[in-house]
Amino acid sequence: MSKIDPTARIADGAVIGEGTEIGPYCIIGPNVVIGANCRLIGHVTVIGHTSLGDGCVISPFVVLGGAPQDLSYKGEPTRLEIGSGCTIREGATMNVGTIKGGGLTRVGNGGYFMNNSHVGHDCMVGNDVIFATSATLGGHCEIGDAVYIGGLSAVHQFTRIGPYVMVGGVCGVRDDIIPFGLVNGQYAVLEGLNLIGMKRRKFTKQRLATVRGFYQKLFHGPGTFAERLEASRPLASEDPAIAEILDFIGKGKRPLCLPAIAK
Repeated sequence: MSKIDPTARIADGAVIGEGTEIGPYCIIGPNVVIGANCRLIGHVTVIGHTSLGDGCVISPFVVLGGAPQDLSYKGEPTRLEIGSGCTIREGATMNVGTIKGGGLTRVGNGGYFMNNSHVGHDCMVGNDVIFATSATLGGHCEIGDAVYIGGLSAVHQFTRIGPYVMVGGVCGVRDDIIPFGLVNGQYAVLEGLNLIGMKRRKFTKQRLATVRGFYQKLFHGPGTFAERLEASRPLASEDPAIAEILDFIGKGKRPLCLPAIAK
């Protein structure tokens, strides 16, 4: 059975999963679905058309499913979907989507969202991400699996961040970041590959050497970046990670985050 504190307010129509604990002074709206074995510690607000997967732990003063911070929003029944096994710490916020953005904000499984982090409307966030304190996404961002965003860093709306990227602390991210990238700086610049993340993904020494060689040719070889990109396309067959990076670049509609000296 679910355990609900008597001070909590659960609206008619809300669905609470088996074994879930709803702590003191929580507010659960009528269009909310909470999975099994979750724990809402206390003073948690879940509103809007919001679903929460199994096994999530939500700390005090988190607000999930609030209205988009977008002037075009007129109260439409847009959604927020959060996967299983997420930890969402104190004061974090996640908004539902907007009609113009597809009507859905989605967060994957296993995410760890530290205090005061924010997921804006219409964002698509992958699995196993870590958002450090006050890490913030503007609307419509796309964040890959296993991305780490450092404390006090902000990602501009419509920006894409590929999987296994590491963003340093206090970064302003304005441009798309290639998969496996490592970025730093007041306005983020590409500093190299996230070798720690790649090793955790079981890249062999040979694979690391291959991808690093590709990276050097693409970002630090002779000629302009456009010329180097064209010359690098045949390298996609050498490693799946290279193919993934080239595919990510090919699908981009915004500027790409580059090293400070890249042309």
